[in-house]
Parts: sequence; structure tokens; C-alpha cells
Amino acid sequence: MVNVKVNGIPVQVAEGSTVLEAAKKANVKIPTLCYNPDLSPWASCGICVVKIEGSNKMLRSCCTPVSEGMSIVSNDPDLVQTRKTVIELILSTHPDDCLACPRNQACELQTLAQEFGIREQPYKKMVRDIPQDTSTGSLILNPSKCIRCGRCVEVCQEMQGVWAVEFLGRGESIRIAPAADVKLGDSPCIKCGQCSAHCPVGAIYENDQTKLVWDALMKEGPEAKTCAVQIAPAVRVALAESFGLPPGTDLTGKIYTALRRLGFDAVFDTNFSADLTIMEEGTEFVHRLTSALKAGMQQATADKSMPLITSCCPAWVDYMEKYYPDMIPNFSTAKSPQQMMGAMIKTYWAAKAKVDPAKIYSVSIMPCTAKKFENSRDESMYSSGYKDVDVSLTTRELARMIKQAGIDFLNLPESEPDSPLGPYSGAGVIFGATGGVMEAALRTAYFLVTKEELKDVNFTAVRGLSGIKEATVHINGIELRVAAAHQMGNIATVLDQVRKAREEGRETPWHFIEVMACRGGCIGGGGQPYGATDEVRKLRMRGIYDNDEKQEYRCSHDNPYIKQIYAEFLEKPGSHKAHELLHTQYKERPLYLK
Repeated sequence: MVNVKVNGIPVQVAEGSTVLEAAKKANVKIPTLCYNPDLSPWASCGICVVKIEGSNKMLRSCCTPVSEGMSIVSNDPDLVQTRKTVIELILSTHPDDCLACPRNQACELQTLAQEFGIREQPYKKMVRDIPQDTSTGSLILNPSKCIRCGRCVEVCQEMQGVWAVEFLGRGESIRIAPAADVKLGDSPCIKCGQCSAHCPVGAIYENDQTKLVWDALMKEGPEAKTCAVQIAPAVRVALAESFGLPPGTDLTGKIYTALRRLGFDAVFDTNFSADLTIMEEGTEFVHRLTSALKAGMQQATADKSMPLITSCCPAWVDYMEKYYPDMIPNFSTAKSPQQMMGAMIKTYWAAKAKVDPAKIYSVSIMPCTAKKFENSRDESMYSSGYKDVDVSLTTRELARMIKQAGIDFLNLPESEPDSPLGPYSGAGVIFGATGGVMEAALRTAYFLVTKEELKDVNFTAVRGLSGIKEATVHINGIELRVAAAHQMGNIATVLDQVRKAREEGRETPWHFIEVMACRGGCIGGGGQPYGATDEVRKLRMRGIYDNDEKQEYRCSHDNPYIKQIYAEFLEKPGSHKAHELLHTQYKERPLYLK
């Protein structure tokens, strides 16, 4: 441990800590802009400067390590003026259209300008007129608002390992764009939205599609639509942050009520289709496992039937098709819960409700920007004969709709989802956290193999924020090795080990692998409320597991409405009809389209 002082306040911090971390422990706020706790210190903005007592030299606190006896000064007049000048210079190259900006009142630059009392602009405006890039359909890149903090580059390259964006040009001409200077939609971008989640301003943000939903909700007469909506597991523990409540606050019942007040005719829960996903994916896993045991695990590795890799995350699907197409045979063919629900709404529910599927407008509320891409990814997303999910909105977009409608959200009564596509098991809700899909699958895989219920359904080894989590599970004398990886940068480590085993003729290191593109899984998705840190992710995760623990049913196969949908419509997991509606296929995609 190292003893230092911050503005005369003694504090003890771990060796290797930065000045910024020491100040935080001393409850001293040092303003930052390019810094983000998820990323390596970049030190590009210069706002976090401090001095060491006895010296006038200014150091950037985000990347300066502490030393024994260091006495740090964080707020003398020179430092305050320097920070203000840096902010003024940034503002001189930044548009002034705050009222129309998607980050209005959630912008870190705007907040700093307010805190430093900036009311005038002493420097000549030099805003660059660079066209917006809307080519992905999921994200909008607005380079004229970029402050060159570098967060999106670090996120895309270091955290996600995608390398879709880079700094192009030099000096005043420097800008953020895909490395080949192509459109973002033609680049390796996987639409995960982590760039938008980490951007401090409005330079990258989700493609707002709320107008499409408002238009559908307001249609009358012959053009009227039956509007159905589903909410994803992670939405329920994050939406509260947009209304001033702590992360992890579970507002599921209020969300159902709010959606009805917005005008939706049917309110369903994606947790139900997560249960459906487990039945299909679990059956697929057991089938592959049984075949592998007969043929030999080493042979199963060679012929690529093992390991089975989850397919719930559309950003991960896009990444796999671009970077690891040789793993396509290992990918589960089960669609994501969003797409399964869309198919069931326009087939099973439409028939039961006697509604023409052509008149159904299906909306999903997701924590994810890549879901906007997924709902039209290929022809299998039209399995009902129509587009299964018409529009996917993020958690942030739902928050805006609730506020636009003048709904007193926090004081709403709670209500329940509509049957039969609403009630869910605890296994369905834990899909929202990294490791949750794996845990849910194991709960049901155990039953499918043994025909017995688990005494303890909690698989805590695959929980938490470790980048790669491993566990060994014994089912009927079979030793199953599983892994759960999240944050795309960790995925290559797992897949490369599988590749190496295959090349060397060895058995796969794991039999079942869960992958989520975003840190923490869906609770840290690119469409969630801004400001996610590991502390926030842990609280959201806790809300997910609390919801799981209070459910009457903890396993997908125990959900009576899942049993009903198979008995009445899908016949059995893995049936021909289930494959037509609930499964998809994959193909190799080029990194660059142009």
C-alpha cells in the first residue's frame, strides 16, 4: 500500500494506483472527459490535470501513478483555469445544437461546461461539416460532434477486438471513421453499440426508431395495427436509471403498465421466449452430446459437432460470421429469444387471438443496438411469412417514449404480462446476465438427460464479471466442461483454444460455450442507459438474479406455458415445425463489403 495526500487529505491506496484513483478514494472529484474506467487511460483531453505539491508542473491524473508520500493538489486557480480553457477549446470545434442532440442532458461535455460556468465562447468557432453515417441501420456516426477523445477507438479495438473505427487524418483534419474510410455499414462493425455507450457526447448513438412505433400506435381505421410488444430480461433492471432510481431496481410490473398506457394491445415478455430458446438449444446440445459420446469426444471435436456455442447475441453472430466462419458448424441454430417471440406472435398468438398477422405490428424493447440489425438479418427472420419483429427499440428509446407520453412512470401500478407468451421461469430472466444462458441451459439439460429435477439450480461458477468463466458439471456420470465468455475481446482466446485442439487432434477444452458481445452480457448492452461501470453492471446483475429467485418456476422446462405451446402448436423441441419457425442458419461474411 502507498500513503499519499490529496488536497491535504491522507489516503492509502494500492501500489500502482493512479492519482485519479487516489483522489476518488479521498472523495475528491477530478473532472475527466477522455477517461473511462472500462478503458486503459488515454490521457488525450488534459482536463484531469493536477500538480504535485512544490511543483508547478501539471500532470494528467488518469495515467500518473502515485508514489509514497506524494502530496497531490487538485484544485488551485491555475488548474481550474487550465481545465476551463481546455473545455472552451473543445467547445470551439463542437456544434451548439444541444437541444436537438440525442445526448442532451446526458452529455459529459455539456455537464462539464455547466459545472465550469462557461457562458461565453472566447475562441472562434471551427465546426467541421462532415456528413452523418447512417449505413448500419443500428448506429449513427456524426463526426462533426466528435471531440477526438478516442474512447470509441479504444472500445472497438481493445475491448471488442473488432477494429471497425480508427483515427484518420492528422492535426485539425483528424476524424473517427472506419479504417478503410468506408461507410460503417461496409466495415467490420458488428453493431454492438459499445462505441455509443462509451462516447461522452453525441458523436455515435442509436438509430432512433420511436417515430415508427408512434406512427403504428396511432394508426386508425382500415390502417390500424394490432401492436404487440416484448421486453428483454435486462431492460427491467436498467430502465429505472433513466428515472433517477438506482441500477438494478426491478420495475418489471410498472414497465408492463407503461407499455399498455403507450397504447400497445398485447404486452409479452422476452423471458418467455428465452425459455423457448432453452428448450430448443438444450435439446440441440443433448442431441450433439449423445452423438459425441457414441462417436467419441475427440472425433466430435474433429468433425466440429462439439462444442456447441450459443447464438442469442446478434453482435456475436455477426462477429462469428466475419472473423470465425470456420466455427459455423459449432453454432447453435436456435434463433435469439427476440426472433423466436416475433415468430410466435405472428403465428401461434395471431391464430389464438384471431388476428390477421399482416395487421400485427411487432415491437421489441431490447438492451441492444444490434437487435435493430438482427430483425432483418436474413430470410429466416421472416419465418411467419412477414417480418417477425418489425422494430427493435433500445432501453433508452423506451425511456424517451414514456417521458414523451407524460406517463408518471414511478407511480404506476404494477401489472402482469399477457398470456400465453408472457409468463416466464427464472431461467428465462437470467439470460440478461453473462453466464445466464449457460446456467439456464444446464438447468434444463440436466433434466433432459436424467429425467430428474435438479436439487440446486444455481450454477454460480458461471456468474460474475470475469472475462472467461469455466465450470465442470457432472450429469449422469458425464463430465461436462463449459465456458462463458463476454466482451468480444475475450472471445478470441476461447475460440483459438478450440481451434488449436482441433488442429492437434485433441478433445475440445469445452463442450458448451456461451458468448455475449458486451461486458456483463445484456445488462451492459449498447442500448442501455448511459454510464455503465462494473459497479453498475453488478447491481443490474443482482437485480436479474433476485428476479430469478422469486419465480415459482426456476427451469424453462417447468414453465406451464412452454409446455402448452409445444402441445398446441410446436409439437416438441426440435420438431420440423420448430425448425421452420425457431431456427436459423449462418454464412461467412466479408470483413469489408467494399
